[in-house]
Order: sequence, then structure tokens, then C-alpha cells
Amino acid sequence: MRDEADLFRTLADPIRLRLAVLLATQGETCVCMLAQSLDEPDFKISRHLGIMRAAGIVEARREGTWMHYRLTEPRNMLEECLQQCFRDCLAGHITIKADLKRLNRATCRT
Repeated sequence: MRDEADLFRTLADPIRLRLAVLLATQGETCVCMLAQSLDEPDFKISRHLGIMRAAGIVEARREGTWMHYRLTEPRNMLEECLQQCFRDCLAGHITIKADLKRLNRATCRT
């Protein structure tokens, strides 16, 4: 039960929950675009993604100077259900809709 509690503790932060929902709905996304979608600085988003990565929720891929993140494959039924809930239940939340709108306009800066 400790692993499950740790998962919920990690997702209890509103920024990390919003990031999880965005990644569940959009798939792999660059940090710079996630930062623009949440209207937060890159360093803050990177810090939250680092916490999520340490918890095994996301994985990263480097492409040049950019880091791209995506949700990990679910390790168990709970994670599978949560990811489905992110897509089906939370994607319609007013905050997430605004995040998705900003994400669709976001571009990576060089």
C-alpha cells in the first residue's frame, strides 16, 4: 500500500496533476510547451517533472537541447485506471481545457 500512497502523494500537487492529465491526453510533449500551457517558468515545470520521474510516473527523452516527457506504461491496474481517468474524467475540467488551449498555441523556443 506504500507505493500507492506515494503515487497519490506525488499527484496531490495541482501542477503535477495538470501535467499528468496533459501528458495523458496529448502524449509526449516538450518541457517548453508544457511550461507555456501551464503559464509557468520552464525551471518550475522541470522540477515538477523531475519529481514525477523519480516516482516512476513519467519518462524523459532528450532531443538536442529539449527534453520530452510522457507518461510511463502503467505498471499495474491502478496506474492504468488513473491514466484512463485523466483522459476521460479530468480532460474536461475547466483548468485543463485552458491548459490544452494554451498547449495548442505553444511553440518551442530556440
